[in-house]
Amino acid sequence: MSIVFSEADLARIGDVLGSSPRRTGRAIRYEIKPDQSRKLALEMYPDIPIGKKRGTLISVYTPTAHLQLHFCTGFVVSEMLGEVTFVGEADGKLSGLTVERAGGCSLYANVDKNILSGDFTTLGPEVMMSGIALSLTEEVLPSGERPRRKQSGTKGKARRSVR
Repeated sequence: MSIVFSEADLARIGDVLGSSPRRTGRAIRYEIKPDQSRKLALEMYPDIPIGKKRGTLISVYTPTAHLQLHFCTGFVVSEMLGEVTFVGEADGKLSGLTVERAGGCSLYANVDKNILSGDFTTLGPEVMMSGIALSLTEEVLPSGERPRRKQSGTKGKARRSVR
């Protein structure tokens, strides 16, 4: 399933990141420059050929890194955290790419989605971060693929956008 971004989605993403979307060919681009020392560019390529399939590609460019999420299937906008998390799921594994209004970004790859439904306090700190970060994406996973939460109260009150 390929995600389709509506104009309202693009505006909401831009609002939380403090940037306006700019279309360049097939890409939708946001430039984030919160200050002189940090900057990044987010590019979204909806419904493009990726190998022999079609899907949505999310790319982040920073002065020191280039990160990509292939086959993005959903996203979550968190006004409270000032970030947008893009997620993709394959074979019970989740990958997420988080872009922050402050110019930061994080990539979580091949995370077992069952981690999202467990008690985060039982995880080692090096694993806990990915589980907490991607737990915000549970609501954008297709209903048959959502892990069942065993404990409540660990998720924030972030605004969620589902397409």
